Amino acid sequence: MLRRKFFLPSIAAAALLLAATTGGVLSGGLGATAVAATNGTLAATAGCGKAPTLASGTRTIQSSGQSRTYNLRIPDGYDRNHPYRLVFGFHWLNGSANNVTSAGYYGLQPLSNNSTIFVAPQGLNAGWANTNGRDLTLFDDISRQIENDLCVDTTQRFALGWSYGGAMSYAVACARPTIIRAVTVLSGANLSGCNGGTQPVAYFGIHGIYDSVLNISQGRGLRDTFVRNNGCTAQSPREPSRGSLTHITTAYSGCRAGYPVQWAAFDGDHTPSPVDGSGSPNDSRTWTSGEIWRFFSQFESTTPPTTPPPTDPPTDPPTTPPPTGEPGACTATYRTLNTWPGGFQAEVTVANNSTTALNGWTVGLTLASGQAISSIWSGANTGTTGSVTVKNAAYNGTVGPNASTNFGFTATGNGATAPSNVTCTSP
Repeated sequence: MLRRKFFLPSIAAAALLLAATTGGVLSGGLGATAVAATNGTLAATAGCGKAPTLASGTRTIQSSGQSRTYNLRIPDGYDRNHPYRLVFGFHWLNGSANNVTSAGYYGLQPLSNNSTIFVAPQGLNAGWANTNGRDLTLFDDISRQIENDLCVDTTQRFALGWSYGGAMSYAVACARPTIIRAVTVLSGANLSGCNGGTQPVAYFGIHGIYDSVLNISQGRGLRDTFVRNNGCTAQSPREPSRGSLTHITTAYSGCRAGYPVQWAAFDGDHTPSPVDGSGSPNDSRTWTSGEIWRFFSQFESTTPPTTPPPTDPPTDPPTTPPPTGEPGACTATYRTLNTWPGGFQAEVTVANNSTTALNGWTVGLTLASGQAISSIWSGANTGTTGSVTVKNAAYNGTVGPNASTNFGFTATGNGATAPSNVTCTSP
């Protein structure tokens, strides 16, 4: 993958970025047009069943009286009768749509297993000032063009971006809450405006604790918008200490069903590709792509609720632990989900086959030679190569009788060989 260049190397450049916010005040008349054009209440678009005329590559479109471009990636073996997930990847300041494409759409395209249509729009002046809402209009126009020609699941639209691209993703979440299902904002700030910003959207924020370009306080502010909108319980999530070279991901509790908020703080500066245990960012080794893909892919193909049900089920862990499970009552089943040159994605299902609830579990496995875990979610690992153990996360340690949970990871190496000695134990 293309290594993303650090941009804005000076305070003067950072000031230039912040000055761009003055152009981000949006007009109020765009939302109704977008809703009418890309109504999120239908499961499939007009392009379903049609022989497509669009092809992967750079496309040109007229928007707000200007000629704009975007890169399109259609899945291999595209099925015109199958509604696909749609992901917008917005580039950073002085970046480009080609940079996003070359980097695998922030590392998601290799993980998608041809399940997703990817779009990388090109910003004017290599940024997303969104003057008079022109970049939101571009989002609407691209969506309309794609959905009139290709088969898209309208309940599965997502956006993400780093820095200025993160700011644009935040603007989309604020202004198009009935259109977009979830966003991820990497090292972002309110630079492209927030027209609306009162409705719930599933939100994942990622930020470095000593970001020298866009201070982490700005990222926290974006996050807290959707903590409020999504009805989550306010909290101050743990963040790693300087020099720890780690990241901490927190899933907020109390959120409306279907509208989670997640926050990941990492010990690092302004980068989209931090690596645990290293001060050098690396696109192929970062944990961010795996966690973002897990966040996006958790959503089922259903219309998100428009009003909260009378009694939402609790999404936070129980305050009183259930009875301790029977020792050795769990089993672990491994499967490889996706492979690509030099890496793979896997999932392990932890099942409780007993009649008593488990309260905590530990999975052991031995990775094949040359394999090394690069990122993991829904579990905490000890070791990355050879013999590895994975303990439950705080929110999935309780497994009821005849129930199951899972964790996943991405790894470098050849995924053709499954781990050996896969075991599961419970306290």
